Amino acid sequence: MTQQPKRYQFTAQLLRPKYMGDGEAWAFIILPPDASACLPRRGRTTVVGHINELPFQQLLEPDGQKSHWLRLDETVLKKANTRFGELAHFEIQAIDKEPEPDIPHDLLTALEQDPLTLRTWQATTTIARVDWIHWITTAKQAKTRLKRINDACSMLSEGKKRVCCFDTSGFYSKALSAPQSDN
Repeated sequence: MTQQPKRYQFTAQLLRPKYMGDGEAWAFIILPPDASACLPRRGRTTVVGHINELPFQQLLEPDGQKSHWLRLDETVLKKANTRFGELAHFEIQAIDKEPEPDIPHDLLTALEQDPLTLRTWQATTTIARVDWIHWITTAKQAKTRLKRINDACSMLSEGKKRVCCFDTSGFYSKALSAPQSDN
């Protein structure tokens, strides 16, 4: 018998990121520890839920503190009738099956260079592919990203299906964190 993922309800303040980037405005929340604890993993995890009764599906990011943070785009904020600094009501639940991740173009190009590497990639689990992509995309410099892509292809060609030595929660390596708040 499969255990049904837990639903968790909470209220959180919508935080404005200190560095928004060049795109549209967005907000974020940091999940309460109890909400994060009901999820199946400390790394990236997709959830379905509601913000002020508006349904959404979103990939949660690890915050480096054994919890997660959730990014909410401006479109979602408007539809949920909420703004920065306000409290919003959330209900979240991990999805039953993690969706296939989008493969960054540079990684896909590298994978396609060697049939054995691509075959091993395709034989990994969805969660393993999420972790490989996360490891590559969290590189802070272009040269590090390129090195990680090359290392990934090398490991995959050797038959390794999981990225080794990468702390998907960011807790032990302190490599991952939630955005800084401007509120």
